[in-house]
Amino acid sequence: MAAVTLLHTKGLSRRFGGLKAVQNVDFDLKQGEIRALIGPNGAGKTTFVSLLSGRIVPSEGQVFFEGEEVTGDPAWRRVRKGIAYTFQITSVYAKLTAYENVALAAQSALSRSGAVRKKDLDRAVAEAIEKVGLSDRARMKAGELSYGHQRLLEVAMGLALRPKLLMLDEPTQGLSDAEIDNFCNLVRDIARTATILLIEHNMPVVMQLADSITVLNAGEILANGTPAEIRANPAVQAAYLGS
Repeated sequence: MAAVTLLHTKGLSRRFGGLKAVQNVDFDLKQGEIRALIGPNGAGKTTFVSLLSGRIVPSEGQVFFEGEEVTGDPAWRRVRKGIAYTFQITSVYAKLTAYENVALAAQSALSRSGAVRKKDLDRAVAEAIEKVGLSDRARMKAGELSYGHQRLLEVAMGLALRPKLLMLDEPTQGLSDAEIDNFCNLVRDIARTATILLIEHNMPVVMQLADSITVLNAGEILANGTPAEIRANPAVQAAYLGS
């Protein structure tokens, strides 16, 4: 059976003054896959995922999610439809505990079904925090966590939203080697129930996790393919991977 397209863009573009950050991108993401988005600094990766999440609006083009156009939907509405995005720079609430940060996301997800019961909220928060390995830090203020643990907390917040699509922007930044290994296992676990778009510079992580890879360069798609195909692509080697 053919894979179902979860997200699709058509001619997606974004300009900032004279800078063409994203140029006429047609992009398809299949349900259930782990897709990596890579490219050199300034390639337009973060702008592109910001367009997908609704944090910025396109200059031209369209975004479709589950066959429905969402181009005009703000970020909060896309979250309700199942699109979650963790930022390149952490966006946790420093003065709240790790538990409270995740509870805000979990409450948003649970409220879609009606009144939120405390036991359901506690369960959802505990599950998300346990998945990222922060159970023993649940009562710590988020601002007191290490940078790597703040990154994991943000992933827990994304999980608590119960997304259909989880976009992770540079999630391994600030993690130790052991934490990166645990993160890779976490992504495989998440992929059982959600589609993942991974924006990552750590190429061993990309090659290990991704089912397929999209390469951006100067705001345009340079190549799509499996990890083996991308590694062997001369244009990708010249623009990003090196010889």
